[in-house]
Amino acid sequence: MWVAMYHSVDDCADDPYEITVTPERLAAQLRLLRRRGLRGVSMSRLLTARARGEGRGLVGLTFDDGYADFVDHALPLLHRYDFGATLFVLPGRLAGDNAWDPLGPRKPLLGADGIRRAAAEGVEVASHGLTHVDLTRADDRLLWQETSGSRVALSDLIGREVEGFCYPYGTVDQRVVDTVRAAGYRYACAISPGGLTGVHALPRVHIGQRDNALRLRLKLRLNRLRRRAVREPAVAG
Repeated sequence: MWVAMYHSVDDCADDPYEITVTPERLAAQLRLLRRRGLRGVSMSRLLTARARGEGRGLVGLTFDDGYADFVDHALPLLHRYDFGATLFVLPGRLAGDNAWDPLGPRKPLLGADGIRRAAAEGVEVASHGLTHVDLTRADDRLLWQETSGSRVALSDLIGREVEGFCYPYGTVDQRVVDTVRAAGYRYACAISPGGLTGVHALPRVHIGQRDNALRLRLKLRLNRLRRRAVREPAVAG
């Protein structure tokens, strides 16, 4: 299973954390996936298809943090190529910015209307926690607020049940995985969870501005060589 991890889609002039791709680069990456017979889908759809033995040719597309530029730049491109995606947002920072990145630049986050628009246009909206904290360093009370509390808040915001979670910074341990599972999430995305890999700690591949056609093809190939079996959740029907 191959899952791409994006963040911001905008100008890359000042990008110290390498979390931004230009719309032109994203378009080129999506075109490459299509030429290789692959289709980008949301995590919920990917997991459902794999549980039914129908996941061939599907890749997960995820966008972390809920930047406002997702609606401006990423969403039109997803529509153009008929791709789906999962957008991980922070209901505790609606219309705020990425204050957790000390080096900047400040990037605006989606507000309630933008999140609802993404959901209405077919994007799976899922939780990135309430406020983007390292959950492995949170006490039990804060951990529950960031996981269960964010799920309740986000479900109320979009008017449907939220199935997915994404660990801020990709940091995860067994306590955090157990709490996310207990909070009722169907799945959760990490980055490189190692021995914790499973449906509540799914690995992903970072995609950035430097990933031209050659690098992206290499990442696809390496993933096929390294992928591990991940037990999928049971799917009714």
